[in-house]
Amino acid sequence: MESPKTMENIKPYVAEIKARGQLTIPKKVREAGNLYEGEVMAIIPLGDTLIITPRKLVLEEARREIRKILKASGVSLDALLAGLKEERASLHEETYGRKKG
Repeated sequence: MESPKTMENIKPYVAEIKARGQLTIPKKVREAGNLYEGEVMAIIPLGDTLIITPRKLVLEEARREIRKILKASGVSLDALLAGLKEERASLHEETYGRKKG
């Protein structure tokens, strides 16, 4: 029996922004997040990172949830941002290879 799809057991994905600014959310992520065509998404800048969440999770609620998660995990905002930056660099290298310098 296949385990239910939740956001916790979905791996990170890399997606390309198209010429008109469109970003495709992978099907597995859409299914796990119950995201459907035409649904409005909120884009929340956090440092040099973006959080994309269904609009039904209003901005203030999203901020509260982020603070709650950070507090419960004992991770500081700076550590979270540093980790996201490292993860993004790792995914970029995995997808496009090392920068030639």
